[in-house]
Amino acid sequence: MKWHERWDAHVVRSMEHERFVPLYRTRARRRLLVASGATGLLMMWADAVVTWRIAPSDAAVVADFVLLALMLVLYLPAVTALNAATRGLASLPERRLDERQVAERLRAYTKANTLMRVVLTVVLAVVFAVMWGGGRTAQVPAAAVVLVLVALWLTHLILPLLVAGWRLPDPPPDGEPDQAG
Repeated sequence: MKWHERWDAHVVRSMEHERFVPLYRTRARRRLLVASGATGLLMMWADAVVTWRIAPSDAAVVADFVLLALMLVLYLPAVTALNAATRGLASLPERRLDERQVAERLRAYTKANTLMRVVLTVVLAVVFAVMWGGGRTAQVPAAAVVLVLVALWLTHLILPLLVAGWRLPDPPPDGEPDQAG
């Protein structure tokens, strides 16, 4: 068994663990997880903006570490629980998903792609607006560029999971037949 197959099997087993179920049992809880994950992403973006405004300085370094720590506190538990809630819809290889999950993954990726185009358009507009005023003397701290790129990467990576978590319906109550079947 290759390492990636072992890893996929480990991920599937971890998603079946009951410890996360209370976090994602209802649609309202899953949407809170999505909000927490999105807030973590926004903190990454805020970190880039703060760094752009005050770098290079000691205050920028302190702000970076504080915002990154807060971001991880919100982001990691939310993403972990959402992965369990969606049964790996956005993270597992397609061969590990059933037909319903593959269809939902396609819908989530389509919506996330649309949202990502909006994010990229806004970032481009903001960069042009900020740089326009400075002319040839406009400068952007290298740390801000790195943080913007990391924020873009994380946004691109996690948007399908956030969309899938937001859209995921509650399971039918016990004793009622599944509508999809």
